Amino acid sequence: MFLGTHSPRLDDKGRLTLPAKYRDALAEGLMVTKGQDHCLYVFPRAEFEEMARRVAQAPLTNESVRAYQRYLFAGTDEQKPDGQGRIAVVPELRRYANLRKDCVVIGAITRLEIWDAQAWQTYLDQHEDSYAQAREEVLPGIF
Repeated sequence: MFLGTHSPRLDDKGRLTLPAKYRDALAEGLMVTKGQDHCLYVFPRAEFEEMARRVAQAPLTNESVRAYQRYLFAGTDEQKPDGQGRIAVVPELRRYANLRKDCVVIGAITRLEIWDAQAWQTYLDQHEDSYAQAREEVLPGIF
């Protein structure tokens, strides 16, 4: 399970050091893809393969399904962290997420999300008030 917030930096070669606490779960390989809200999603390979199986079961006759599959799979990069826990974030994905030097990596249960640090702060500022309301939709009757 991926939890927490970390603040790594991109180096000059576009590499990002993954937080040490996640490295074992990602050591066998990971998939980096475009997420919603202009962040990147990082899935362990097995988790991504399971998601891909579910996406592949959707009907190809549906235009939205085809568009989603194209966008998701064309924008995915397979990586294996190096000995120091670094992954190379390809230019297309850096551009999509507007990643500069300062980044934020958050745990989102089954995946990590990589955000530009300023974009993450803006997202938090914009969504702070709706957090309590969303809890009722996501977990009605809990808490």
